[in-house]
Amino acid sequence: MNLTVKTYPNNSVPKLTYDVLIENQQDGEVSATVIGLPNFKGFGVTKEEAIEKLIQLLQERKPEIVTLEIERPQTEHPWMKFTGMHKYNPLFAEVLEYIEAERSQIDLQNETK
Repeated sequence: MNLTVKTYPNNSVPKLTYDVLIENQQDGEVSATVIGLPNFKGFGVTKEEAIEKLIQLLQERKPEIVTLEIERPQTEHPWMKFTGMHKYNPLFAEVLEYIEAERSQIDLQNETK
C-alpha cells in the first residue's frame, strides 16, 4: 500500500475553515464547538466570546490538517484464475459448438415471435 501525505510549507499554508455549532447552555453560557471535533470547544457569556475562546484554543493547539492519498492494493480480478483453464481440454471445441447451436436456435425463436 502506498501512502502519500500532502503538506504545505509554512509560508503558503491555506486558511483552515471550520463549521462551528453554537449552543446556549442551561447555565446561561454559550458554547462554540467545532463540528466533528468535540474536544475543540469554547465557552463564553456571549456568542462572540465563545467563538473568540474557541479561536484561541485552536491557535494554541495548532491543529494541522493533512490530506492522505492511499492507493488501493493491486489485486487480480477474481475470475482471472479461471482464464484458459479449458485450453487443452479435447472436449472444449465440442462445447463451444453446442453453445453456438443453442444460441442460434434461441435467436431463431426470438425472430419468429
